[in-house]
Amino acid sequence: MQQYGGVYDPEDLSVLGRIFDEAVAALPASMRTPENRTAIATLVLQRAAAGEANLASLMNLMGAIASAA
Repeated sequence: MQQYGGVYDPEDLSVLGRIFDEAVAALPASMRTPENRTAIATLVLQRAAAGEANLASLMNLMGAIASAA
């Protein structure tokens, strides 16, 4: 498993958590598997680590994931 380093303040963690929760909720119930939840969390953290932690960028990513489901 690849590790992502970074320190996020509580406000950033709250935003990232909300994005993750919304992305998982957008999936059909049958796709809310532990593997898919892990994949979504990984995508969110990768984008945040790449400096794309702004809400609009990550929301676009989550929209793409949800539309592909």
